[in-house]
Amino acid sequence: MAHPSITVEQFFKKHGAALQMRLLSEGADLNRIIREPTVNRPGLALSGFTQYFAYKRVQVFGNAEVYYLRSLTHEQRESRYAYLFAYKIPCIVFSRGLKPDKELLAAAGKAGVPVFQSPLVTMNFINNATLELENMFAPRGTEIGSMVDILGVGVVIKGESGIGKSEAVLALIERGYSLVSDDVTKVSLVGGHQILGTSGELTRNHMEIRGIGIINVAAMFGIKSVRRDKTLNLIVTLKAWNEVPDVDRLGIEQDFIKVLGVDIPHITIPVRPGRDLARLIEVAAYQTKLKISGYNAAHELNERLIAQMNPGSPPPD
Repeated sequence: MAHPSITVEQFFKKHGAALQMRLLSEGADLNRIIREPTVNRPGLALSGFTQYFAYKRVQVFGNAEVYYLRSLTHEQRESRYAYLFAYKIPCIVFSRGLKPDKELLAAAGKAGVPVFQSPLVTMNFINNATLELENMFAPRGTEIGSMVDILGVGVVIKGESGIGKSEAVLALIERGYSLVSDDVTKVSLVGGHQILGTSGELTRNHMEIRGIGIINVAAMFGIKSVRRDKTLNLIVTLKAWNEVPDVDRLGIEQDFIKVLGVDIPHITIPVRPGRDLARLIEVAAYQTKLKISGYNAAHELNERLIAQMNPGSPPPD
């Protein structure tokens, strides 16, 4: 599980355009590290209370901070800035198109702290920047397998080379489902409990079909046949029939695979000539969707069998 180290430069290059950020300070150190995936408004720190100053975050100056600073004398502002920049803050962003005063720019330049400006309303900037930072800080990994969105269920399909993964994925796309990634799925942990799967930028929307070569899925089947990312709900492993001696025929026991510390439901499907793998994977996704909604057919049947063996017990709901 990788925990990325995010620099101000990385954040600015990736999200600066969307957040409408403009760099105001020249010669600033853009290699400064953002250590926490959120932002902070430093009003209390500017007033002198720094006991709980979240200095490891991006610092956002809105109307409250700017107008408070304007109420101070020149000497007071210089003193507050010297105190502020004694901390290793990563950068400062002025929202609402507000302009920093010359004392702040001088102090920031001396400390090497980048200063940005954005026309966004303060809360809009905070909300959007926090979402982007959380995504950048999310633990990441890689799952070997193709990912398909089947009726809202994100399914990663695994299996040895030549087992039929690509053919199954292609058949699912032909049935109207969406390709997320081919062969290699990049995963990230979102919100501490949700796994998000996506494709690498270079191979996005493309598939390799043995004997045919590389195809552009979006160009061939339409834009609805691809999607950028999807929550991972199920992992399906395709295995040769003779390698799966014991199959849970009822489906009462649920198997899981840990992905970035999260348990993801796992199903093994035995493969042999004549089996419609795409249809089986589709049904497995439907079954998972029902389980997510609270219905389990295997448990229902098991309860009925138990009730029949014990006539005196109340019938299941």
